[in-house]
Amino acid sequence: MKTASGIITACLAAIALVSCSKQNLKTEWATQEENIDSFIASLSTEGDPNDPEALYVHDIVYNGGSSRVILREGSGDGLSDGGTVSFYYTGYVFTGSLDPDNMFATNHQQTAEENGWSMTDADYSIKTVTFGSNDRLLTGLHNGLSGVRTGEICYILFSGQYGFGKRQVGAVPANSALLYEIRVESVSNR
Repeated sequence: MKTASGIITACLAAIALVSCSKQNLKTEWATQEENIDSFIASLSTEGDPNDPEALYVHDIVYNGGSSRVILREGSGDGLSDGGTVSFYYTGYVFTGSLDPDNMFATNHQQTAEENGWSMTDADYSIKTVTFGSNDRLLTGLHNGLSGVRTGEICYILFSGQYGFGKRQVGAVPANSALLYEIRVESVSNR
């Protein structure tokens, strides 16, 4: 009888620990989402519409847990399922601000050089993806890319819930909020 009682106690303790852990994770994601909202609110919404190099908030698009901040509007049709998108990206672990020290990946050579970021065998080729359910993108990045247009420059931000989740990937800690700067070169919905 003592053995059964001990097993039941151990099981209840394990369930309580898992439940507490899940609640802590939900609280962490909620805090990350608040930080994302605060960061977006801090961005400038004013700029010279006649300056093609000016970056300021033109629009904000929310989709499935992702926030896409459009800094330069694109043209043409927005990316939809089955379409192809070619883009440059820079990924950052998001801790409340855009911090170059938190960069973990890029295929944009100028950004890498400006930030003194180097890696052996760097591949600065453009990334091309057929957009759909099998595109192998992080959920947050997939949701954020939906609707992008040729020439668009944007930030895509999302909590750890839509990123790498429980896995640590390279320099990215598990459950980290992420920010991607995206420079869309082309979109084709053929």
